[in-house]
Amino acid sequence: MAKNVITPQGDDFPRWYQDVIQKAELADNGPVRGTMVIRPYGYAIWERMQAAMDRRIKVAGAKNAYFPLFIPESYLRREAEHVEGFSPELAVVTHAGGKRLEEPAVVRPTSETVIGEYMAKWVQSYRDLPLLLNQWANVVRWELRPRLFLRTSEFLWQEGHTAHATEEDARLYAKHIHEEVYARFMREELAMPVVLGRKTARERFAGATNTLTCEGMMGDGKALQMGTSHELGQNFARAFDMNFLTEANERELAWTTSWGTSTRMVGGLIMCHGDDAGLRVPPRIAAVQVLVMIVKDGEGVAQAARSITDDLLKAGVRAELDDRDSAFGRRAVDAELKGVPVRVEVGPRDLAEGSVTVARRIAGGKSSVPLGGLVDHVTQALATDHDALYAEALARREDRTVAATTIDEAAEAATTGWATIPWRTVGIDGEARLAESAITVRCLVMPDGSVPTAHEEPDALAVVARSY
Repeated sequence: MAKNVITPQGDDFPRWYQDVIQKAELADNGPVRGTMVIRPYGYAIWERMQAAMDRRIKVAGAKNAYFPLFIPESYLRREAEHVEGFSPELAVVTHAGGKRLEEPAVVRPTSETVIGEYMAKWVQSYRDLPLLLNQWANVVRWELRPRLFLRTSEFLWQEGHTAHATEEDARLYAKHIHEEVYARFMREELAMPVVLGRKTARERFAGATNTLTCEGMMGDGKALQMGTSHELGQNFARAFDMNFLTEANERELAWTTSWGTSTRMVGGLIMCHGDDAGLRVPPRIAAVQVLVMIVKDGEGVAQAARSITDDLLKAGVRAELDDRDSAFGRRAVDAELKGVPVRVEVGPRDLAEGSVTVARRIAGGKSSVPLGGLVDHVTQALATDHDALYAEALARREDRTVAATTIDEAAEAATTGWATIPWRTVGIDGEARLAESAITVRCLVMPDGSVPTAHEEPDALAVVARSY
């Protein structure tokens, strides 16, 4: 296969995905099975996601902290459902420094237990609540079927952990993270129209009393869980004796939440927006929004290209100059494959006419733009291209979602997309039956698109799909 040839989506979507990751220089497989090396271009996209998400998390009141990578095994065993849920994925250290450890240390799969231990120390009174923490870190979950960005044994993420004085306060905060941080980020930065819903008991986080999810439809019709927010009730507070003195001078257990998003979002971005030419990066998340390219050197061309780049940077556009002396055609194909939203091509012929050529990755096509109007043209293009990506993804989801009335109809729809079906028609038995065919109830939603407030909502719809 030639360097820049990728498998068409319609021929083999998983192969297309791997081709894009490799040829757009996003990541490589690590030396240990299931691990991942994120290359600079892929990491630049993650950094943009991280920065945008971090701003939103801080606006929600959480503060960043850091907790250890190694967790005493006994911590996990304090919450029985939690350790049972994670047991198959745990990496455990039994020897260090040439000696057997007195107590094995678990490489964190998530940090509810270790953070719970320290929250219990820090929370003494109602005045210490709410305690709102967030951590940017790596976690390890030993993955049997790894796939870059989607499922790797080690991945990067943020995990929020909070403690509250009341169940209602904890519930509202988990809901706020779900709707105002995660969903808005995915829609406004990633241009992804995610469905907000409630996980079934079968699918919710181990140790949680409720899990809220953001589900995105990928280009092949499968679902991807993009982020989750969990109400943990008092389960972890009880396990770690996280109690506080109330205003009435009584001792009560705290109510906790946890919530997280990860480098899986990079995989979601690839599969939601990519096409047969490669990646398409939403302008608001692109590390390079505009690539200024010298087509052919000539008198004044390099100087003009640098001046254009400077003007775009001054206007707040993330622009970069490509003045390499390699073949222009190859460089243009590389930029298209990497999904750079806009290319400004500068050559002696256009400059002689006082213009440049603008190529758009998302809208497609090229146009000649006068130098005097270039900055305005580019900024407008970036704004409209975000909206175009979102509209395209939304139209695909709506077109490939079927309203089913039977489990068989829902299973058939899940071969090419999603189905919605009354949850009372599915139930626990129907969910288990679907699972036998690798089909899951991604979440429960209300007919008006809102999130059910309880698992027993009689009118709730189940969103049914195959998933990554």
